[in-house]
Amino acid sequence: MRQSAGRRSTTAWAALAIVLLTFAVTLDALAQPAPPAKESAEQVCKACHEPYFATYAASKHGTKTDQRAPATRGGCIACHGEGSLEHAAKGGGKGTGALNLSSKTVSPQTKNDVCLACHKGGKRVHWTTGTHAARDVTCSSCHTVHTNHDPTRDKLTQSETCFKCHKEQRVQINRTYRHPIREGLVACSDCHNPHGSASPKMMVRDNVNDTCYACHMDKRGPFVRTHQPVQEDCSICHNPHGTTNPNLLKARQPFLCQQCHEPTSHRGNFATLSGTSTGANTLARGCANCHTNIHGSNNPANISNERTFRR
Repeated sequence: MRQSAGRRSTTAWAALAIVLLTFAVTLDALAQPAPPAKESAEQVCKACHEPYFATYAASKHGTKTDQRAPATRGGCIACHGEGSLEHAAKGGGKGTGALNLSSKTVSPQTKNDVCLACHKGGKRVHWTTGTHAARDVTCSSCHTVHTNHDPTRDKLTQSETCFKCHKEQRVQINRTYRHPIREGLVACSDCHNPHGSASPKMMVRDNVNDTCYACHMDKRGPFVRTHQPVQEDCSICHNPHGTTNPNLLKARQPFLCQQCHEPTSHRGNFATLSGTSTGANTLARGCANCHTNIHGSNNPANISNERTFRR
């Protein structure tokens, strides 16, 4: 009995010693300062590139609630590559790992591949075969990434981006008759797809006419008789970027019409106020004085008027 009581006493003292030791270790651990939290890759970049980080964080790319944004896919590394870690480890400096998308030594294709990794398909499905890609235009040539307001995506300022290269159109858009591009009511991208298109002139739609008809539906028809240039290409008669003639015509009437219609019969007469009826044909608005349905006619009651696009 005595031996059994002794063993119980020994066990109790051992248990108490273990509890006290555990308690002491816990107190010691609590007394130690907590290790510093590991910095995120973004915070490492921010430490040196504060201005760039601030604009990035305010942009759509920095939106952490958007699963498509770089902010949720590695932050700066998502665009500037894993080499950014080496760049930070070596204390920064040019040419130390990180992909510098503004560097002239980086090929346009490499730069564009970074953007197309996320922005692929949709309006950019024809990018690789487009004129801009063939001429080594990069996404950053037009778009400002580190900003919450990209001027190229703003209708009011988009044209300035295009006019940096398309200088002839800059002149045309300041002529008397033009589309309201300067006012921001029409943008270049309403008609053209700068990211590439299977259509001529990088049109948004299948051809020039379909693009024009998107707004000018009354010119689409169908008509019983359609003016042939209207069927072929609106730009035969009109310059959509701007002209000095009403209705965006490339030349005044009747000179525009006479480019196709040889000056025979009344078409070659001089305009007069009191002359013959054929002479009066070319007064004021010229040919459209009589040929009012110049885009197409639905006048089956009078086959002559229908053929000549008169009322």
